[in-house]
Amino acid sequence: MEYDFIIMGSGFGGSVSALRLVRKGYKVLVVEQGRRFTENDFPKRNWNLKKWLWVPGLRFYGFFRIALFRHITVLAGTGVGGGSLVYANTLPVPKTDFFKTGSWKNLMDWEKELAPYYKIASDMLGVAQNPKFGPGDYALGQLADLIGKKDQFSATHVAVFFGEPEVKVADPYFNGSGPEREGCRFCGGCMVGCRYNAKNTLDKNYLYMAEKEGVTVMASSRVISVIPMGKHGNQGYDIIIRRTGGFRTIKLHTRAFIFSGGVLGSVPLLLKLKKTTLPDLSDLIGAHVRTNNEALIGVVSSDKTKKFSEGIAIGSIVNTDEFSHLEPVRYPSGSGFWRLLMAPMISGKTLIGRILRILGDLMLHPVANAKVYFTRNWADRTQILLFMQTRDSTLNLKRGLFGVRTGVEQGSAPSAFIPEAQDLARKYAGIINGKPLVLPTESLFGIPTTAHILGGACMGDSRETGVINSDHRVFGYENLYVIDGSAISANPGVNPSLTITALAERAADRIAAKMKKQEPAKEIKQ
Repeated sequence: MEYDFIIMGSGFGGSVSALRLVRKGYKVLVVEQGRRFTENDFPKRNWNLKKWLWVPGLRFYGFFRIALFRHITVLAGTGVGGGSLVYANTLPVPKTDFFKTGSWKNLMDWEKELAPYYKIASDMLGVAQNPKFGPGDYALGQLADLIGKKDQFSATHVAVFFGEPEVKVADPYFNGSGPEREGCRFCGGCMVGCRYNAKNTLDKNYLYMAEKEGVTVMASSRVISVIPMGKHGNQGYDIIIRRTGGFRTIKLHTRAFIFSGGVLGSVPLLLKLKKTTLPDLSDLIGAHVRTNNEALIGVVSSDKTKKFSEGIAIGSIVNTDEFSHLEPVRYPSGSGFWRLLMAPMISGKTLIGRILRILGDLMLHPVANAKVYFTRNWADRTQILLFMQTRDSTLNLKRGLFGVRTGVEQGSAPSAFIPEAQDLARKYAGIINGKPLVLPTESLFGIPTTAHILGGACMGDSRETGVINSDHRVFGYENLYVIDGSAISANPGVNPSLTITALAERAADRIAAKMKKQEPAKEIKQ
């Protein structure tokens, strides 16, 4: 079977591309390695590891992926709808500096160029301001006041339908042509999959409309090779696809191909293809990978009068300085899996020093540690703090003997010990009578965690300065594109989902509509 476009991945880049291209008259196939989920498929809590985690080797086909590297631990989403299934809904526009830094800065005035596409993306994703705070949000407001940033505290703008809870209504976004919806219940379950049809995931908007208009989605399938036909793909591409968890492959032909698998999908495949079927790809594949300089810190409270699981995943934000901000993140009641992966928040330059500090904390504060590890309902008692910065440092991804590995490219390596983040966490802990904890990969090995890995196929004005041009076309090949988070070419310092969506809108807008075949003129009889 032949297609005009085959798209690898159904996240923010792939779903947007699919809808816009089918509306331009193209025959489109989306290949997604994860499976399709309905509201009933999501777990009630994250203890249901088989439904929640993506670990194909163990036959776990959930939607939440944890990838471990030397310099970073990455949290990502997998499934029909990509990262929208698991992300925390926040959709901010980055500050001006984002548009004026990185490898794309001289290509055009990106802030002006993307402004109309941010508007389209916001409308499509149903962005609204959070109308209801939970205990963790009120505590963040107290922290903002404490540090003199009360004017920098606000509710988040999120992709959630705030209608009447438990009441089904006709599609409120697309003049009734979208799916029925229900209002948010503020249960905190956004990141374990919304079971109440309130979260505006891509299968409720872009992808829903795309399938309705003729796009085919091949779920539980993975692109393993892209083979150009003719000179540099001028006759299209043969695409080799393998069933996820299986061995059988199929070959399809397409006129054009789009990499939309995110940094963990697109970049490893591009690195592999550079050594095999696509040797003329830029040498900068895997370069300029960014992480938003994040810190994730859990604060477990001993206050049993408050339920920190109440609210949406991220309901508020405070800008702590011109480079940084802090957000409280929550899981639904009963979701205590992360308690198994928590260690005291410490810092230190050496492994031995960090081990001694951890042991010292456990011995000096046995009662406090016992309370946080054995608290009855971890999600009800815990507020996770997400700290992000716009300060720039970059990694690179390269192929090694055992898969893809990371290396430090520019600046210092991302750190798990950001002094500002730890100071804010201690102040927040004082407000809610809690104790800060972090993942053991951070405490022991100093490896930070990010949910927003970006770059690796960045923009430039030539293959010497980038992998793709400003229209997302891959240098060296025809009708080959990268439209996903790996195309992000600077550090946004905020959740990048809206930016990826806006860039995808613009990229699809730059692709001409399909030319209709003209029927031969009929002979006119005299």
